Amino acid sequence: MERLCANGGIAEALNAKIYGNGSQTVVLAHGFGETQGAWQFLLPLLAYSFQVVVFDMVFSPNVDPKLYDPQRYRSDFNAYADDLVCLVDRLQLNNTIYLGHSMAAMLGCLAAINRPHLFTHLILLSGSPRYLNEEGYKGGFNRSQVDAIYKSINENFKGWVRNFAPKAVGVNNTAAIAEFEKSLGRMKPDIALSVAKSVFSSDFRHKLPRVKVPCTIIQSKKDYIVPRSIASYMKSKVGGDAEVKILDTEGHFPHLTANNLLFRVLKEALLIKK
Repeated sequence: MERLCANGGIAEALNAKIYGNGSQTVVLAHGFGETQGAWQFLLPLLAYSFQVVVFDMVFSPNVDPKLYDPQRYRSDFNAYADDLVCLVDRLQLNNTIYLGHSMAAMLGCLAAINRPHLFTHLILLSGSPRYLNEEGYKGGFNRSQVDAIYKSINENFKGWVRNFAPKAVGVNNTAAIAEFEKSLGRMKPDIALSVAKSVFSSDFRHKLPRVKVPCTIIQSKKDYIVPRSIASYMKSKVGGDAEVKILDTEGHFPHLTANNLLFRVLKEALLIKK
């Protein structure tokens, strides 16, 4: 991806698309197991007021799997953050609003630390700086649970997808479960395992104080992936202004299962006039 960035091909490689024609730009970044299709409900609502950029993360099944370099992406999220900054630069965007879901919330924080002037606002949706439990910190998963996930992905990927998708979605929403199961199941198993390992081994708690860009932290009141306490933890640790919005819904994918509720919160956070 460094070569693609150097040659200016990153927008094409990541299937970047621009909708709307507002004076301010919102960049939407999806999480693990998703594609840019995850924004299908939110995108038309935002496009009334903003120029909206969507793209596929490099691990997405919509992207050429040859572009996923496990050596580059498995150690931390810095490579993803570099890709984001490169994409924003290539599209000649400035003063953007960034909305990142799940793992993309943290890579947005890293990008904002490195290039704060690219962003005016970070919206961290269902994000977490650390998924593993430690003494005095509840990340949501213990080591044995994570090891079991790795084992299942490695030994029976299709079976793991069928089991994990409804748990992650977290509500009885057949369409959302099918949507996530389809996109997750289209990932190459080796890429899915590599990304899962980078996600569950990540720890960005020490980075939060360096995030100076204003943040809105949005989370469902109950989420299988991210405990509710994480939102207040992040608010207390980030270095800039931050507010927490707890959605009166459940699950890890409110953009799929409660998009109207989520949009109402976004309107308030972004002062959208309609």
